Amino acid sequence: MYDSIIIGCGFAGAVAARELAEKKGKKVLILDSRDHIGGNCYDRYDEFGVLIHQYGPHIFHTNSKRVYDYLSRFTDWYEFSHKVVGNVHGKELPIPFNLNTLEMVYGERAPELEKKLVAQFGEGARVPILELMNHEDPELKEIADFVYENIFLKYTMKQWGKSPKEIDPAVSGRVPVLLSRDNRYFQDTYQGMPLDGYTALFEKLLDHENIEVRLNCQGKDCLRLDLEQGKIYFEEQRFEGDVIFTGALDEFFDCRFGRLPYRSLEFCFEHYDKPFFQSHGVVNYTVSEEYTRITEFKYLSGQMEKEDTTIVKEYPMAYEGKDGEIPYYAINNPENDGLFEKYRGLVEKLPKFHLLGRLAEYKYYNIDAIVERALELAERI
Repeated sequence: MYDSIIIGCGFAGAVAARELAEKKGKKVLILDSRDHIGGNCYDRYDEFGVLIHQYGPHIFHTNSKRVYDYLSRFTDWYEFSHKVVGNVHGKELPIPFNLNTLEMVYGERAPELEKKLVAQFGEGARVPILELMNHEDPELKEIADFVYENIFLKYTMKQWGKSPKEIDPAVSGRVPVLLSRDNRYFQDTYQGMPLDGYTALFEKLLDHENIEVRLNCQGKDCLRLDLEQGKIYFEEQRFEGDVIFTGALDEFFDCRFGRLPYRSLEFCFEHYDKPFFQSHGVVNYTVSEEYTRITEFKYLSGQMEKEDTTIVKEYPMAYEGKDGEIPYYAINNPENDGLFEKYRGLVEKLPKFHLLGRLAEYKYYNIDAIVERALELAERI
């Protein structure tokens, strides 16, 4: 009945399904363990009529005209430039650290510091703080130390559950100081939010006669791999089409080599009978609180006229595979990447079994990057 089977209905699976169904004329079946489409980008209206992101905020941004034009087939856009502030000892500062932040932190000293930075690196540059930390000028080192201590260090400790000694200096070194007054979190060419939400986008993306979606369906319950013979079985029948797998590869194999480490998140949603809770869509808590950030969804959805509001607080935690937990961020290091390679090696002899996405590839992707990869994979198939 099917030419292709896809495990997972997030952007990776849905885009690949549409391309195979539309461009290649293939009958595609999508299986997803959740009761909704859209993966972690799923959004819905809460009981108060606020459009919330169930699994944390997802902001679309890209420099790829191909990706933007492709998704624009399935949605109009709400023009939204994502601006983030950090709550640093009770004071809100633009993040990433830029010339506006410099002025707010250093006051009368800021003009001279700005001249030094621009003279050294050029207007508009993105200067890694590691470069500033190693600079011979003590004032430039001072800026780097401020960014490290007040914006990066404690936030990262919460996000990744690490002590300061465990944080890789190379990672912190990539944190930029922007020599501009652009307060946007992203500087990509195309930015915005799907006008009617991500779920509505997915509904249009999947609306094709060659696509069937089954929800509340675990892929490994109906898909079996004969690794020795290099064969795939679907519902105990030999399947000779392509399978695109976007789930957690270790869990598909019952963690036979051990569980791949991830960071997870706990979301605490709160509703308030007042127009706004905070000044921006996202406020990061870089030196205080147990949560890393608060998102107020009205900014993201454009529901600015509502008299009430819904927020969510994010609490990072270790992923242990318990019911209700979701693996969000792969913890990439040589040991964990080596463990992933063991799992990837299990399916290498299956040329029609394709790994795609954050979980299947044990790698972080933004929305635009995974859409691009899904388009490329569908082209190859």
